[in-house]
Parts: sequence; structure tokens; C-alpha cells
Amino acid sequence: MPHLLSSIREDVTHVMEHDPAAKSRLEVFLCYSGLHAVWFYRMNHWLWNHRVFLLARMLSQAARFLTGIEIHPGAKIGRRLFIDHGLGVVIGETAIVGDDVTLYQGVTLGGTGKEHGKRHPTLEDGVVVGSGAKILGNITVGKNCRIGAGSVVLRNVPENSTVVGVPGHIIFREGKRVVITDPKQINDPLSEALASVVTEVNNLRERVQQLEGSEAKGQPLSESLQRIMEDVDYQI
Repeated sequence: MPHLLSSIREDVTHVMEHDPAAKSRLEVFLCYSGLHAVWFYRMNHWLWNHRVFLLARMLSQAARFLTGIEIHPGAKIGRRLFIDHGLGVVIGETAIVGDDVTLYQGVTLGGTGKEHGKRHPTLEDGVVVGSGAKILGNITVGKNCRIGAGSVVLRNVPENSTVVGVPGHIIFREGKRVVITDPKQINDPLSEALASVVTEVNNLRERVQQLEGSEAKGQPLSESLQRIMEDVDYQI
């Protein structure tokens, strides 16, 4: 019991320090369903570890009904997990969540099939996952990563990276912009289509220059077309 009370005080303090919307400790204690879900999980996880599986699952379902957040009692969650506006958050049985992690509404830490063993993701310390993001499978998201809202992450993410998109791809690493020149690196059909368009435009430009003669070869692209080409190159 003393450990549980200490954990509750630590969670409330963490929210007060990181959520500008929090007006008082009493408000956080009474009104933050994300914290309530975590506290329910702590008790259910204790039951799960003591092999009281059915009761742990029943209480976890009751917690889901009360909070709108589903955390399997078999998951391993570190200290100071903050689930902000947490409706629809799902954390699977073999998920591992480190310390000081923040999850927003609609986040799923799920599996990709019916395989046994470790089938849910691992989030290391300091990870922030935006609204509606899906992190699926036995993958690892490194320390201090940021996952953009609505992203779908299917591969390991190195530390200190920012991931966006469907499927998710890294746009920042160690504070530096990551320029993706090969769309196959992210297996993104839209990027492949854009790359094909760029290639075709370049081929057509060379063809037009050949037809118009050598005088057109040295002429630069129009300013508007140049901006479009640069923007497409930047996007892929």
C-alpha cells in the first residue's frame, strides 16, 4: 500500500509538471481518466503476476468500461506513464512501456497477427506518441522518440527520432532532418508515384530539348516549374 500511494503521488506530480491544463492536484486526482486507468492496471498487474488471471482480466475490463482505456494486465509499464485525453488507448499483453512515456487518445500498442510470445511493441523511456498512432508488432521505439499523430509504425525506430506517416518513416534523427531520396526505404506507394512523376518529367524535358535543338538546352526551367520540382523532391 505505501508503494501504491507513493506511485499515485508521483503520477499526480508528473501531470502537474507537464500538463498546462491541470489546475490543481485534486483535479488531476479526480478527473484524469488516464491516471485512473494506470492505477487500475497496477492492481491488475499484481494479480496477473500472482497468477490470478481471470480476476485480473475481469477487473481490466471493468477499468476499460470506466475509463475508455484498455490496458492488458500482462503488459509491463514503467513509472510516470501519462495517458492524456486517453479515450480509445489500447495496450496489448506483451507490450513494454518505459518511464516518462506519454500517450494521447486513440493510441494502439498492438500486434500484427496470431503469433505467440512477444508480439507487441516496446517503448523505451521518454517516448511521446501522438493521437491515433498505431505501433504494431514486436518492434522497439527508442528513447525520446516522437511518433506523429495518425502514424502507423511497423519497424524499429532508433533513439531520438521523429516518425510520421503511413507507413511511418523517420523525418528527424538526433535533431537533424532526414532526407529520403529512395521511396523504397519507407515502402510508401505515394512516394513511389511521386518519384515516377519526377523521372517522367525529367525524361520529357530532355526529349523537348532534343526536339527544339541545342538552343533550348541551356534555358532554365520556369520559376513556377522549378518550385514544383523542388517541392516534389523535398517531399520524397
